[in-house]
Amino acid sequence: MAAISGLIRVMEKAARKAGGRLRRDFGEIEHLQVSRKGPADFVSKADMRAERAIYDELLAARPDWGFEMEEAGTIEGKDGMPRWIVDPLDGTSNFLHGIPHFAISIAVQERKLGSDDWGDVTAAVVYNPVTDETFWAEKTRGAWLHDGRLRVSSRRNPSEALIATGIPVAGHGDFGEWSKIFNAIGPNVAGIRRFGAASLDLAWLAAGRFDGFWESGLKDWDTAAGCLIVREAGGFVSDYRGRSQQIHSKQVLAANDQLHSKLHKMLANALK
Repeated sequence: MAAISGLIRVMEKAARKAGGRLRRDFGEIEHLQVSRKGPADFVSKADMRAERAIYDELLAARPDWGFEMEEAGTIEGKDGMPRWIVDPLDGTSNFLHGIPHFAISIAVQERKLGSDDWGDVTAAVVYNPVTDETFWAEKTRGAWLHDGRLRVSSRRNPSEALIATGIPVAGHGDFGEWSKIFNAIGPNVAGIRRFGAASLDLAWLAAGRFDGFWESGLKDWDTAAGCLIVREAGGFVSDYRGRSQQIHSKQVLAANDQLHSKLHKMLANALK
């Protein structure tokens, strides 16, 4: 068991504080379904309250650090300092519809040495308030669920693999591209799942619950934490061309190394 660092404790404390509020708000959703405007407005406010709770907690712990957040946007920290990348409610549509599958995602990204550009993601927490599961990772220290080490699955045969994805919806994403990939991968795998929270999809992949994942059109706060957790669990994360970067959001393909290679070949052939 790895000793949980002070940094991860700060991140988990912030996530749990916001998560408690989200759980309470989630309990109110079913009473708002009779109104068309009510639920969406309520969820938007819940999202912002959660983000504020996370912001206050992290700012108190690291006052010089910057932020990249879904709702509040970019808040610059002091020169050379890291930044927090925060999604206070990943799985908003699930939350809105009373589906108990959503998460809080927090990552730390460092500056490149001697540069103003952003470099390595070095710490990550994905917290599921409904199941009270904390997935976390630190660079070179592995990935963990609470105090249990995470490893990506060892399945190498696509026909045995369960693959997660995100499906484009009206006004978001390229449904034609997604359909080509689905038509290439779908017939060759054991199943495809669309659960609606990319951070949890990646955390579940790290835990071996899923064997692979692909999606495009996401944001950095959707994937920054999940990418590190997958990598520290022994997985491989790339874009659709097979290139590896610190954070993948516009295009994400993740799996164990051998399965990643096979899925990438299917995907690349589909998009020729």
